[in-house]
Amino acid sequence: MSKKEKKNVCPRLGKVGGQAVLEGVMMRSGDRWCLAVREDEGGIAVRDGEYVSLRKKHKFCNIPIIRGVINFVEMLKLSMDMLTASAEMIGLETEETESKFDKWVSEKFGDKLLKVIMAIATVLGIVLSVGLFILLPTFVTRLSLGKGDGTFQPLRALIEGVLKIGIFVLYIFLVGLMPDIKRTFQYHGAEHKSVACYEKGLELTPANAATCTRFHPRCGTSFIFVMLILSIIISAFIPFTNTWLRSGVKFLLLPITVGLGFEFIMYAGRHDNVLTKILSAPGLWMQRLTTKNPDESQLEIAITALKGAMPDEFGPLEGVHRGGETNEENEDAVPPVLDGDEDGAETGAGNDSEGDN
Repeated sequence: MSKKEKKNVCPRLGKVGGQAVLEGVMMRSGDRWCLAVREDEGGIAVRDGEYVSLRKKHKFCNIPIIRGVINFVEMLKLSMDMLTASAEMIGLETEETESKFDKWVSEKFGDKLLKVIMAIATVLGIVLSVGLFILLPTFVTRLSLGKGDGTFQPLRALIEGVLKIGIFVLYIFLVGLMPDIKRTFQYHGAEHKSVACYEKGLELTPANAATCTRFHPRCGTSFIFVMLILSIIISAFIPFTNTWLRSGVKFLLLPITVGLGFEFIMYAGRHDNVLTKILSAPGLWMQRLTTKNPDESQLEIAITALKGAMPDEFGPLEGVHRGGETNEENEDAVPPVLDGDEDGAETGAGNDSEGDN
């Protein structure tokens, strides 16, 4: 590629990114997002809208480290919102699928019970995550090493980190065996490939996107892996060996881990050097589990979402229909951590040097 061509392509880096959902992909660029899903009949349904991040509303929320925590919380909320929206758009929440008990509960309690159930499920999910990734590794390591001298703990931190990484890899591998999750991983691959196609300056077609990489250093998978590695370094400086005390300190330090991980992912997404390649490698390897090669119809969905998120560049979408009301008036809609956003988001396109194996 000539210097002139590189100059034309580079401005595209970081302009768009996305998230895989149920039978579809959500993309966002700047203040716009677009969700596209494949319906049972074969058509494409879309929703789009705008949002304003807290990091754009308040300068304090855009301070390094703090912005990573803000972005992480916004990502979690956005991910849940998009998953719910995609389920509605493909008809998983239609009345025809409700049992008599479901209808009775809905009539008697309305949305209140659902909110309570969702809150309980969220709490249980957090408890399970803390138990698996903080308490369990700490407890097992203490059984192996004993109390220790309570000072610098590199060996203890290393064993805890290896256990955490092992649990994470095993979990991703097992859930990836489920047919529905495997399809979502294919849409994840489609999202990455379409972003890579756009960033390389190629015409956005399924055929061109299929030739692009499905790996990217700013992917959410890489973000989680970076946090696991950072937790090893941070844990080495925790002097406590008591399981509960050590775990409590780790939990309190999570915002720092998340913030540092965010800063690194954003740096890695904009710099291609030996250091970033080495540190990004584990996350890119993990994407071999969290992304799968998509088919042409899945690439079409991802490309539709990408174009819908960038109407000024690609114009109005054709051959699709509205899958629900837009969200353009909701200024509080949260921004996702997406692939390639310069404000910080999950990422999805890969380095051109990465293979697509």
